[in-house]
Amino acid sequence: MYHTRIGHAHLKVRDLTRSIEFYTKFFDLRVIERVGDHYAFLTGCGMHHEIALQNVGNSAPQPHPYGTGLYHVAFEVPDRESLAAAYQALTAANVQVALVDHLISWAMYFDDPDGNGLEIYWDTRKEAWGQQLWHGRNIHLTPEKLLAGGCEPTQPERSAN
Repeated sequence: MYHTRIGHAHLKVRDLTRSIEFYTKFFDLRVIERVGDHYAFLTGCGMHHEIALQNVGNSAPQPHPYGTGLYHVAFEVPDRESLAAAYQALTAANVQVALVDHLISWAMYFDDPDGNGLEIYWDTRKEAWGQQLWHGRNIHLTPEKLLAGGCEPTQPERSAN
């Protein structure tokens, strides 16, 4: 058997310059290569690229929210403070975000300007209260809790028997 790892995500966008601005602003990525107005390759870790952007033009259709294809690309941050900082930057720019406590991570979901799904998350499995398996749990994480600095676990809702 051979070993693989994800090398990059390739996203189709309507406006290459707008997308470059979005990804460099909110993900601490930089352009490593640009091929005219057709492609841009962005990195944050020194490899050639983690994100490839392909300009498909302004008339490209919006992805169908219930169709097959890419659901989202996830970016991990090292701690709660970084997740809170990302939340503040996105909401200050009027980007709509949804916060979720998965009990193994705290996550923030949002779309790029072309409707591509994105996630920024903090892996909480190493926290004293973190759980090791997801079990399909999605609990609302409030902005107040994220920004307060407390890392206590969200109490799962109890189901009535």
